[in-house]
Amino acid sequence: MSATGTGRPTPEELERMSPEELERLASSLDDVEVVHNAPKWPIKGTRAEKRAERSVATWFVLSALAALGFIVAFIAWPHEYVAPGQPGYDWYHFYTPVVGFLFGFAVLALGIGVISYVRKFFPEEVSVQQRHDGRSDEVDRKTIMVQLASAGRTTDIARRKMITRSAGAAAGIFGIGLGIAALGPLIRNPWKGGDDAALWHTPWRPENGETVYLRRDTGILDEISRVRPEDMEPGSMETVFPFRESDRGDEEALLRALRASDAPVMLIRLRPDTPTVKRQGQENFHYGDFYAFSKVCSHLGCPTSLYQAQDNRILCPCHQSQFLATEYARPVFGPATRALPQLPITVDSEGYFVARSDFIEAVGPAFWERRP
Repeated sequence: MSATGTGRPTPEELERMSPEELERLASSLDDVEVVHNAPKWPIKGTRAEKRAERSVATWFVLSALAALGFIVAFIAWPHEYVAPGQPGYDWYHFYTPVVGFLFGFAVLALGIGVISYVRKFFPEEVSVQQRHDGRSDEVDRKTIMVQLASAGRTTDIARRKMITRSAGAAAGIFGIGLGIAALGPLIRNPWKGGDDAALWHTPWRPENGETVYLRRDTGILDEISRVRPEDMEPGSMETVFPFRESDRGDEEALLRALRASDAPVMLIRLRPDTPTVKRQGQENFHYGDFYAFSKVCSHLGCPTSLYQAQDNRILCPCHQSQFLATEYARPVFGPATRALPQLPITVDSEGYFVARSDFIEAVGPAFWERRP
């Protein structure tokens, strides 16, 4: 009987107990009855045991090699976009599959190695435990750590150098790979190239003085449908994309304009006499009741594809950010903190909508808003 009279030792008694005594105490306190407990390898150093050890170590080695391959591919494999048919497209095309396969195989091999080790080296034990409710006390928390340590001793993990080294290599290299994958996107300088950096221009940028029209996507690539003011009813919205006459008949250029992530623009026609607030420096970006805003949400880049004509709100369905179209698309609800970039538009002599210039600010998530 302990000094407490309850069968549970005092803190002073706990400190004096050996690991073996703590292990027996843990079983007693948990109401655990060990019915059967036999080591997997009662005779140490047999050929079968060594084969099992090599089998487990092989999976850890494969995981380490896959993780190392992932790191090399993530850093060195060509990942910059290359159009189909252009030199280097095949290398670029396989970047994501290669990186994904190596990462997935590293996780799979590491998991198989852990499971294989448990199945091949943990003792065969059958225990019966009574179920208890409630939070564990200090005694339970201390004794469970001893039980875990005992489990490690009974599997002889300390003497299995091949497994511990291969498992350590796999876990270490995999951890480095995770760190590189997390930090990799932050290393690239988004402002490299100055004013010509990809973040500061979109397919709407005029080139060689050529007019950039607003076109709708009809589903037929070669069918060019340019937008006129009379095509839209008051209170309506239409998604438009950039088009240049030099792109006509050029399938690759037409596809690029439709598929570029920063190309989609929502052209909104407000109802007549709707009060509006213009953003400073962008007072003339609209044409009459027509306003054009990027469809790329300034929160995390989702498509802001919903427009409510009743209250003139633009909605992003991903995280419920809302922007007020009558006030330069400033955010009024949700996590977005930056207004949607506005495209300067006008109508040419033929009556078609054209872009007066590219966006004057970066399109996309707000964390690219500021220059260094």
